[in-house]
Amino acid sequence: MAEILLSPGVLSREIDTTFIAEQPPQIGAAIIGPTVKGPVGIPVTVTSYSDFTSYFGETEVVAGSGSYSYFTSITAYNYFQNGGETLLVTRVVSGTYTAASASVYGSGSIPVFTLETISQGANMNATGSMDANGAFATASIHSVRFEIVSPNKSTGTFNLYVRRGDDDNRNPAILETYTGLSMDPLSENYVAKRIGDYKFTQVVIDDEASLQITGTYPNKSRYIRVGQVLKPTPQYLVGGVANLAYTASIPVTDITGAMGGATGQLVAGAKFYSDITPDNTQGVSASAYGNAISLLASANDYQFNVLVTPGLYYSAENHRTSMSVALSNTENRGDSVFVMDLGNYAASSSAVIATANGIDSSYGAAYYPWLQTLDPATKQYVWVPASVMIPGVYAYNDRVSEPWFAPAGINRGGLSTVIRAASKLSQNTRDNLYQGKVNPIATFPGQGVVVYGQKTLQTAASALDRINVRRLMIALKRTIGQIANGLVFQQNNAATRNAFLAQVNPYLETVQQRQGLYAFKVVMDDSINNAAVIDRNELVGQIYLQPTKTAEFIYLNFTLTPTGAVFP
Repeated sequence: MAEILLSPGVLSREIDTTFIAEQPPQIGAAIIGPTVKGPVGIPVTVTSYSDFTSYFGETEVVAGSGSYSYFTSITAYNYFQNGGETLLVTRVVSGTYTAASASVYGSGSIPVFTLETISQGANMNATGSMDANGAFATASIHSVRFEIVSPNKSTGTFNLYVRRGDDDNRNPAILETYTGLSMDPLSENYVAKRIGDYKFTQVVIDDEASLQITGTYPNKSRYIRVGQVLKPTPQYLVGGVANLAYTASIPVTDITGAMGGATGQLVAGAKFYSDITPDNTQGVSASAYGNAISLLASANDYQFNVLVTPGLYYSAENHRTSMSVALSNTENRGDSVFVMDLGNYAASSSAVIATANGIDSSYGAAYYPWLQTLDPATKQYVWVPASVMIPGVYAYNDRVSEPWFAPAGINRGGLSTVIRAASKLSQNTRDNLYQGKVNPIATFPGQGVVVYGQKTLQTAASALDRINVRRLMIALKRTIGQIANGLVFQQNNAATRNAFLAQVNPYLETVQQRQGLYAFKVVMDDSINNAAVIDRNELVGQIYLQPTKTAEFIYLNFTLTPTGAVFP
């Protein structure tokens, strides 16, 4: 269609100003805490509870004591049960944990490449003498072994099975299968490329924690990585014929597949559930959380909308240091809420209120009391802090409504997997908690256990002392910030400003239609972008918002009138 008139006539043009920037992906919760297995200190995103258990395990067996689940596992279970989509999990441990490893041999007992478990800890070892069926003397349900199958020197290929470490050769439990592997670095089936050889190490650069990656290929296995290829076979086939100099590098059939040398195990006397103490929270010390908390300070590298550290509680002095850093990092990120436990199982409401009085942040939220739930792994009723359940409440709220709706009340704050609360709160106690910035978890006949508050830990009375408003601002800043990123290094002129307005105004209109705002106004023009501002290479926008408020205090006046009276 012509865009200019070359002779008299009328030209109709369509100008579409309704473009909306692509919405950011669904961002879920983040948990920092101990797990049965998994990489230590390396954040991993999982998308289902089965995904979580394959990476991090489910039940910890304590010799002479029984089976336990970490708060991390119970949090993940309830989060996905309530519709959560993505969960960022960072495992913490006390002590030194290393991976199990093995050498894979070619003909002539030549080691040709090494394997290493992605998970760390002594429970990854599958070693020792084997019985008649090929079962290892030392192995656990969490450990892995490998098996080389169908090596072919004519083609230079072989298959590799990743098996559960506690299986046997009569009944192999195959976890992953890799067929047609090659030792040729130029092949698409190169063993390191197919399985992956990334190794993550936590480092501190300029006082900021980050992950250092060594290796060339991303890990595709969730169990093992290739440590080193010792005898590569570049251009193994020449004219379709195997290079005899390389044939000894092809792995030989091995149904032993032992992997060992891993260190690190749960400290004896670990305390779980309501028995945790300031110095023994699931066998882990509070200081173990420090590096993981520092790592998640980066909003560019890790995205989530709620953070929990179940097992830490603020009233414990040695826990407070780590939790204060986590809260400070959350404020600096500006894109999430830190749900904090303020006391242990036995803490009174007055003690929790006193603890909350020492915190002032709209990015923090606290709930009381502890809750009893069914441990999905052990099938036992156990006591857990409120932070175990709250990510699931937020996930359900966002699934059935919007982040700017209150994650509380009978409609969106019900705790369906909770058996009972540690305390059945009276109206007076609920009042005191709410005035003290702590969200009460109430018990109602016929309704069950319900989150009945949505205050942040901000002391000053403002719109941001409510969780729904804080989460509204997080959602708006995330989306509008994404739009603004597209303007960086663009010409600082009216066209750029109008492009911003053409995307932000329609987006805010949708938020208003979805009951997030009463009103809004966006200004980005010459009135605030004068010559001095432009000369400083700045572009300024003003966004005025009137967030919707929730009805938390409902007064119903019942007036009795005499017979015959006229109602107003």
